[in-house]
Amino acid sequence: MTKHTTERYALIAAGTVIVALTIGGFWLSYAHLAEVAGAHGLGGSPTRRWAWPATLDAFIVAGELLMLRAGLRQDTDGWAIALTATGSTGSVALNVAGVSGTGNASSAPLLDYVVAAVPPTAALLAFGVLMRQIHRLVDRSADRPAPTSVQAPEPASVPPPATASARPSDPPTTPSVQPPEPPPLVSQSKPRGGRPAGASVEELVEIGRIAAAEHGKLTRDLLRKAVKDKGLTIGSERMTDVMKILKPELEADAATASANG
Repeated sequence: MTKHTTERYALIAAGTVIVALTIGGFWLSYAHLAEVAGAHGLGGSPTRRWAWPATLDAFIVAGELLMLRAGLRQDTDGWAIALTATGSTGSVALNVAGVSGTGNASSAPLLDYVVAAVPPTAALLAFGVLMRQIHRLVDRSADRPAPTSVQAPEPASVPPPATASARPSDPPTTPSVQPPEPPPLVSQSKPRGGRPAGASVEELVEIGRIAAAEHGKLTRDLLRKAVKDKGLTIGSERMTDVMKILKPELEADAATASANG
């Protein structure tokens, strides 16, 4: 079994465990919130009691789906992060608050609060691990160079064989063989289709300098937007390398500007 096959099976197994953990934690949290709703005004209607937690957990589901979409597009969605954080924080808080339903917090053991807080927290952490793996896969595919196709040279033209009607007195003709034309150069920077090609570190550094000069500063979002405007892509690791290279230059420019001011 090769290293690539082993890594693939390990990733599939980890993904299965993460999905199962997310579903289990979400279900336990949802069921406990339904019990809390039944003990506080919705006990007479089982349908409303089980529908009420959806008004909170639906924010988590919507935010996680939007974050997944943003991760596949190598983008950052602030609304998706806000929805997920709001729903997860509210779910943990209400699960813990529902332990002492009578208002006397000292009557409930500490372990009851831990049991109530574990399912929503586990579901949130499992989703974070899943998003991390998706980001790594997307960054790896973006940094991978696009395959290039090379056109094969055309075969040299071969003269037809001499026919029997040729006279012996005629001088032999020397066939003219044209050398094959060299194959056309294939541009390495422009792929023939599909995903945009990843740029080299030198090109990304130059794009970052131009963006810093235009905006007076350089952030990761400004660098990603400038690279995208050039029709290129940049991964998280490559972006970190570019920011490290440009950081001394930006600090020197800022020091010079403050001294002149």
